[in-house]
Amino acid sequence: MSDTQWLSSDEREAWLALVSVMFKTPGTIERQLVEDSGLSFAEYLVLAILSEAPDRRRRMSDLAAATYTAQSRLSRIVTRLEAQNLVERYGDGGDKRVVVATLTDRGMERVEAAAPGHVAHVRNAVFDKLSAQQVRQLATICQTLAGASDQGKVEASQA
Repeated sequence: MSDTQWLSSDEREAWLALVSVMFKTPGTIERQLVEDSGLSFAEYLVLAILSEAPDRRRRMSDLAAATYTAQSRLSRIVTRLEAQNLVERYGDGGDKRVVVATLTDRGMERVEAAAPGHVAHVRNAVFDKLSAQQVRQLATICQTLAGASDQGKVEASQA
């Protein structure tokens, strides 16, 4: 006899809906960004986060956390952005282990040009379909799930 606690019909319905969103939404966002700006979603996210940072710069380790990206993957993304002169990367003087990424003026222009189409697409794909109350509920649910996921990472790293 199995001790598996199977999903209830409501849980299964919610899970399959979440899976659908997790697989469909990133693809449509990626396509729009690539078609309109030539940027992948990961590249856009790096540029957008740097654009909002003080002095348009962040430590690579902080940028990896902010973009939910492994440092090795972030390094490859930043290398591509550097090749386009959108980002510069350099050591942080006092500590040779610290590397900082800085958004260039050209990078700022690129993210500012890409943002209106991206925001319009996100609005159309997500927020125009929801009431204000549903938007708040979505934020609460996603924050809860993200927090549970982050807690799992902490527990696994402490094991």
